[in-house]
Amino acid sequence: QVQLEESGGGLVQAGGSLRLSCAASGRTLISYGLGWFRQPPGKEREFVAGISKGGTSTRYSDSVKGRFTISRDNAQNTVYLQMNSLKSEDTAVYYCAARSGFAVDTMWYSQRLYEYWGQGTQVTVSS
Repeated sequence: QVQLEESGGGLVQAGGSLRLSCAASGRTLISYGLGWFRQPPGKEREFVAGISKGGTSTRYSDSVKGRFTISRDNAQNTVYLQMNSLKSEDTAVYYCAARSGFAVDTMWYSQRLYEYWGQGTQVTVSS
């Protein structure tokens, strides 16, 4: 079992930055691909970013590409999401997730691949 806990959410003005963290316990994350998803108010949960087990490959949704950066520190058992140039439409609950199986990067958006999920952290961007 892997337990994931997000932190770093909060209220920020448009144009600002936040860095989300997701710390794992129970097992080392080195064996897991990782992803960040978000659920805006009144909408379905959507893919934001993914990173491979080794951290050498990343993938982003079109809406955050160039503004968000996913990274991982396997020694700290933590995955990060650096969010810059935030917009009001980035307001959402952000979740991290872990998948043990292999998946090509074009499939990382699929929530079905992820066995473990955190509880989420709220990000609110004021305009």
